[in-house]
Amino acid sequence: MKTSRIALTFCLLAGIACAQHVDATPASQPTVPQTTFVIHAGTLIDGVSPQPKRNQTILIRGNRIVSVSDASTAAAPAGAQVIDLSSATVLPGLIDTHTHIFLQGEDPAEGGYDIQLLKYPASFRAARATVSARRALEQGFTTIRDLETEGAGYGDIGIKEAVDGGYIPGPRIFAATRAISTTAGYPLEGYAPEIVVPKGAQLIDGPVEARKAAREQLGNGADWIKVYMTHRSWVDDQGNLVSQPTLTVEELKAIVDETHGWHKKVACHAYNGLGLQRALDGGCDSIEHGLDITDAQIAQMLKQGTWYVPTLSVYYYDWAPENTEAGRRDRKRAAVHGPSFQRALKAGVKIAFGTDMGGMPWTDPIAQEFAREVEFGMTPMQAIQSATSRAAELLDMKGKIGVVAPGAYADVIAVPGDPLADVNVLKNVSFVMKDGQVYKPAPR
Repeated sequence: MKTSRIALTFCLLAGIACAQHVDATPASQPTVPQTTFVIHAGTLIDGVSPQPKRNQTILIRGNRIVSVSDASTAAAPAGAQVIDLSSATVLPGLIDTHTHIFLQGEDPAEGGYDIQLLKYPASFRAARATVSARRALEQGFTTIRDLETEGAGYGDIGIKEAVDGGYIPGPRIFAATRAISTTAGYPLEGYAPEIVVPKGAQLIDGPVEARKAAREQLGNGADWIKVYMTHRSWVDDQGNLVSQPTLTVEELKAIVDETHGWHKKVACHAYNGLGLQRALDGGCDSIEHGLDITDAQIAQMLKQGTWYVPTLSVYYYDWAPENTEAGRRDRKRAAVHGPSFQRALKAGVKIAFGTDMGGMPWTDPIAQEFAREVEFGMTPMQAIQSATSRAAELLDMKGKIGVVAPGAYADVIAVPGDPLADVNVLKNVSFVMKDGQVYKPAPR
């Protein structure tokens, strides 16, 4: 018996020692030697300055930018790795503030949205999300805000952890997990009432359930809370776009109050009309899509400091035939969206770059959104800043990402040519560094 007690005591002490050792040196934070890089930039768009700078030298140590200076006066420290981008345009890593890595722009003929929830196992969807994350990074998007998993639960948290742990390549991820809507406010829909089908979002009714859902998602790691304030949309007999509202103001206020208490923010999917108005009255931090925003709503956004993430390009995909109800809706969405963007831009609403990637295939260029922004009134520099310093501000990361400046994370990309002359150049990113690690080397 005495021998058994001694053995048990030994095991307990060994367990405590092991636990203390693991806590002291967590596997997710390995010690990595700090590499020093010197990047020679022929042209630098730093994310903030109104004009590009020529012949700049960027000094990077570890995962931070140490200095940015004129190449004629800068000296490379001994042992630094030199990256020659003297014939390229160098920019901060780009930021897409509205993505869905668990969506793939599914072909409607192959089952569209529903097939993902009904037939694809979670492991398959996670594998494809891993590829989506890599594609975002390879295209120069070193940070994304992923606005819900569409029925894949907390899968975005898993992908984020895998990226942060160095297991897979991908951008820095701000995750919104499941999203929130109401009964009859999100797919899957159209099945026999007696059949219980999965839903793409967490459905609630009433302020108590709303607050509880926010708590659950925040407690499981959500960086943002995503709320659907509108659902279906159609064209009425007068030719107006109409959208079904979902949450009440009281329900949204409960979510916003809870989320702000955690020092986090709420993104509201809102097309137009009553649902968009409720989003503003309930205190949302960003309006997603905002297809048809009135002048009064724009004034309210300015007063409240609400951000606008328009996602223009996705509404030019997969139009139904013109002589159908869905086809008229699709064309009306695009017709009102551009003018809303123009009015918001002219008024000075804060606009951040977002694409809704996943709603369109990840094989398509994320940077196509820049051309839409320019088409509807932004200058190329404004469009670039919407995906750099402005997007960083939305994410409460001002000065840390979206800029090439001392103290910022070493997220640096390069493109051949001049994106201020043609923003489509941003579709062809030739060099990618994230957190001081090169993921796409400069071409030789």
